[in-house]
Amino acid sequence: MRIVIAGGHGQIALRLERLLAARGDEVAGIIRRAEQGDDLRAAGAEPVLCDLESASVEEVAAHLQGADAAVFAAGAGPGSDVTRKETVDKGAAILFAEAAERAGVRRHVVVSSMGADPAHPGDEVFDVYLRAKGEADEYVRSRPSLDWTILRPGMLTNDAGTGLVRLEAHTGRGPIPRDDVAATLAELVDTPATAGLTLEVISGSTPIAVAVKAVAGN
Repeated sequence: MRIVIAGGHGQIALRLERLLAARGDEVAGIIRRAEQGDDLRAAGAEPVLCDLESASVEEVAAHLQGADAAVFAAGAGPGSDVTRKETVDKGAAILFAEAAERAGVRRHVVVSSMGADPAHPGDEVFDVYLRAKGEADEYVRSRPSLDWTILRPGMLTNDAGTGLVRLEAHTGRGPIPRDDVAATLAELVDTPATAGLTLEVISGSTPIAVAVKAVAGN
């Protein structure tokens, strides 16, 4: 498979790129800064320079041409302001979905956030973030030409992955290593039967491949 990842230099994205490249997939990661390219190459991915905050749908669609799947893993980051929650966490996610449609890439996996909700109240930065993610998810879910799966991880940690998760429509809150989020994404990309599902994931007791098969109905 050829898989294009938005936010290719993110902590989860770099882990995902390593996993996908190791299993023989062709991986491209969209990055904003050329100096990030070496990290992607080290992970086995092809760096694609494109700023999703300023690019057109046509530009992004050109990078998605010929891909089998698209993964949105971009984020404004914890230190960013309200404006970038809107331009990255919402705007770039919508742009990437539109570009995938334009390029004819049906399989579309989104890294969202637990608690994402377009009606989330409040004006603090985190409130705006959850609302922006919720609005982006809602947009993706409205696109009939995308076979989308939305993944909402719990509290992210840098602990070593265990390979064991709880993956359900609603898990309740809990931590999960970024390693295990990346491994779950790798399985989801490869399991189109999970299309149409919004899933939460936290650490648990079920091997990732088994958990993905279970939600896919296999």
